[in-house]
Amino acid sequence: MTEKIKFEEEDVSGAITLDIISKADKFNQWMYQTIKPFCKGQILEIGSGIGNISNFFIKDNYDIFLSDIRASYCLELEKKFNAFQNFLGAEIIDLTDPDFDKKYAKHLQKYDTVFALNVVEHIYEDELAIQNCHKLLTENGNAIILVPSYQSLFNQFDGELGHYRRYNKASLTNVFSKSNFELIHKQYFNFIGIFGWYISGKILNKKTIPKEQMKLYNTLVPVIKIIDKSIFNTMGLSTIIVGKKTL
Repeated sequence: MTEKIKFEEEDVSGAITLDIISKADKFNQWMYQTIKPFCKGQILEIGSGIGNISNFFIKDNYDIFLSDIRASYCLELEKKFNAFQNFLGAEIIDLTDPDFDKKYAKHLQKYDTVFALNVVEHIYEDELAIQNCHKLLTENGNAIILVPSYQSLFNQFDGELGHYRRYNKASLTNVFSKSNFELIHKQYFNFIGIFGWYISGKILNKKTIPKEQMKLYNTLVPVIKIIDKSIFNTMGLSTIIVGKKTL
């Protein structure tokens, strides 16, 4: 296991990446549409960042509470969404806080859906993180977890972003197995993205996603979605698992 990364409030590489991805409206909408069928009731997003995906939930009138581990992002989310009635607030939530039950008592067994997109790979104690997601859910609530796929693709991008690991369906299933979840959906997402990640991160040793590459990719999303469907989501740059809480 890699040594635990020291937490820093300033998130330079992450902020740059989030800003680049924020311009990829078609890509963000595709990710949203992929998880939307499993979202219900009152929702909590873990690791909201600057709200790239939160934005779609707000516009579709879902009641949603946002969170991040960084205070700066929580403040930005408050400013961005405060005018919307279905925005329930934003605050720091650390899924591995040693006093989790006490500190986040008001959130326990409250949400019908908890989702974390590209978050768990940043967490040293990933099994504990999923266990605490379980505590946040109502009975039969859904936890939706999206993480980067395939440890063989781990590269400069991952290191700069503070990733501990990458997953596949089997390894993420193993993380879920330590909690009382019935796994109701598993898939891979974004097959073509594998090639861009490999070339830019492994071959060219880029430290951040190139803006022009993301811009081009965004325009190609309608075609890329068809490719994912044609291979039945059997491979992809991301792994998605949905677990239903069982008591």
